[in-house]
Amino acid sequence: MPEYSIVVPVYNSQDTLEPLFVRIDKVFKELKKTFEIIFVEDGGGDNSWGVIKELKAKYPECIKGIRLSRNHGQHNAVFCGFAHCTGDIIITIDDDLQIPPEEIPKLISYYEQYRPDMVYGFYRKKQHSAMRNFGSSFIKKTSKLLKKAPGEGSSFRLMKKQLVGHVLNHSQEFVYIDELLLWYTGNIGFVEVEHLKREYQTSGYTTFKLFSLFFKLTITYTAYPLKIMIYGGFISSFMTFLLGLYYIFRKAFFHVPLGYTSIIVTVLFSSSLIILSLGIIGEYILKIYKVQNKKPAYTISEMI
Repeated sequence: MPEYSIVVPVYNSQDTLEPLFVRIDKVFKELKKTFEIIFVEDGGGDNSWGVIKELKAKYPECIKGIRLSRNHGQHNAVFCGFAHCTGDIIITIDDDLQIPPEEIPKLISYYEQYRPDMVYGFYRKKQHSAMRNFGSSFIKKTSKLLKKAPGEGSSFRLMKKQLVGHVLNHSQEFVYIDELLLWYTGNIGFVEVEHLKREYQTSGYTTFKLFSLFFKLTITYTAYPLKIMIYGGFISSFMTFLLGLYYIFRKAFFHVPLGYTSIIVTVLFSSSLIILSLGIIGEYILKIYKVQNKKPAYTISEMI
């Protein structure tokens, strides 16, 4: 049984998979530690699965390949990889080589020195586009504000197997790994690591996908939209009540006829709040419906 399991979510990365494996292999040979790599191909459109099969044929003892039936998203792919880890320590790393595999010893060294439940590798400066950096920063900072999260998390992390086991108890369709991890531990370490410019494919995270991720994260893992409805409804009702008193006062003392404008504005304002509230409630009901239907976080097409 290997000491370490490396989970790599794969999406359109045929050019980086072999050098990624070679460099990880070199790192662990220098550390004199055993390892396995779980490549989870997440329904991309290139030849990534073919490359994984070739690597498996060359190095059958330390590679597992999992092909998902469709694109489920990075976090769901990592979640799938967790379920097939056998090492005592699990490390996740992206497939694009923006995080050099040579940074792995930093995580291991910190873990061996302080023994936290989890170690994050974080970057002082990300080598993404300005818009991608903004979207990623927005999600992390709002997560830190809403959930009191550390805010320095990343997809480059080291975790104890016991912690990963807790995460695997969850079965909802939408999985956000970092949020689940924070439910079970506050014993977290941080190590600064290098982040390089992307040399091969473009990022699969567009600005739209990042904001869509933030919306799903907010709906699935927080009750803040419902709280906004409660307080927003109270405030709007109070404002509408004051507005009504104002028009009654004008009618009583100044004999000013109430026109259609004030009525229409009041009706539209109230209706818009009702529709917004129904939309938010509908999103939560949809999430409950999906959980009740036990829609899986991923479906596997092939394993090697």
